[in-house]
Amino acid sequence: MIRINLLGQSKSKNKRGAPTSTAVMEVGDPGSPKMKVLVVLVLAGLLNVGYWYRLDVVKRDIAAKMQVAEQKNRELADVKARYLERQRQAENYKRRVDVIDQLRASQSGPVNLLNMIGNTVNGTEAVWLNNMKDQGTSVDIEGMALSTDAVANLMTNLQKTGFFKNIEIKETYQDDTFKEMQAFQFTLTCEKAKS
Repeated sequence: MIRINLLGQSKSKNKRGAPTSTAVMEVGDPGSPKMKVLVVLVLAGLLNVGYWYRLDVVKRDIAAKMQVAEQKNRELADVKARYLERQRQAENYKRRVDVIDQLRASQSGPVNLLNMIGNTVNGTEAVWLNNMKDQGTSVDIEGMALSTDAVANLMTNLQKTGFFKNIEIKETYQDDTFKEMQAFQFTLTCEKAKS
């Protein structure tokens, strides 16, 4: 056992001297269980403080990264809002262009119909048109021909265009106003094919 004199007085070697009071602190043997427990507690405390410090550093690092991520998130939210707005504008623009294209196609529809019927009548001999009415799903054609065969040829030629799926003759009669030649007035109803 180790003894430490804290008063600084030395102990006399004679046994007869007056008794002296000295404070003695016993630390114990370096291999004693008290010393081992004390060392373990000090090491555990140091490790705990080191681990806490490490966790505090990680906490601060995560907080800094969180702030950066939140800032980035706000920036990306702004970019997303602008992207969605531009996408809506693009869709509106595309819808407008589609409407304009549809109107242009509808505008040229009657022109195409007139061209097709004009070319068909010009390709059929002895037939003239007096009137043509576009009824939406059908077309009524009134005209004059020099023979009933010419009316039949016109019906066949109109069928060959593929523009009509059903062609019917409503009426035909011989026109008496022409004395020097034979003339037939006719009325056709042509049902449009779906395109």
